Amino acid sequence: MRSNQHEQLITGMDLRDYFRESVSTAVINQNLAIHDETIIYVVNMMTEFSRSENLYEKTSDGFMLKALALIYADALEATTAAEKNISLQRLGDIALFISGLFADSLHRSLVDVDYYIAMGGNAYACLADMTRRSVNGTTISKVFNELSEKFIELVDVLSEIGENCGISNDSNVLRLYELWMKTGSRRLARRLQELGIQPVTVTGVKQ
Repeated sequence: MRSNQHEQLITGMDLRDYFRESVSTAVINQNLAIHDETIIYVVNMMTEFSRSENLYEKTSDGFMLKALALIYADALEATTAAEKNISLQRLGDIALFISGLFADSLHRSLVDVDYYIAMGGNAYACLADMTRRSVNGTTISKVFNELSEKFIELVDVLSEIGENCGISNDSNVLRLYELWMKTGSRRLARRLQELGIQPVTVTGVKQ
């Protein structure tokens, strides 16, 4: 995925304020119970990734989005706990950002949104466990734990923001149904019902 596929999310005087308001509104709209610290984390992540140089990495072929598997490999090969945490955090953040705002861009890739959700959720869960052991890690551990446990719900929050910004588009009903099958998202189920389609629960599919 090349950096020129996505323009900056929004321009303005203060992106952080815009994202804070957008995330808070989406959380309320979706009746999501989530801690303020987690909202702040998501807002900061979105603000950082709104600058393409923070999301993409420079390669011989230009700025590219590094594959999650390669970021995970970086974590496995890290020589210190701090380096491992940095790689896991980047993995979780990118997985959440892309699956929430650019799920449609994964449609023709080798992996789809369910892979991003699994990788991101697991990365945050590992971070929650690792930071819990540190002296001053109680608060951030709770944030990572909530990011892991409510990953799909936060994907829905970012998806709502993306639609409001005109970034994502769920007008393709088949793709909408496919994403629901892969994620079990309550928000996508409601959108399907609004279109007159009753999502059918299949054994093994998350709800």
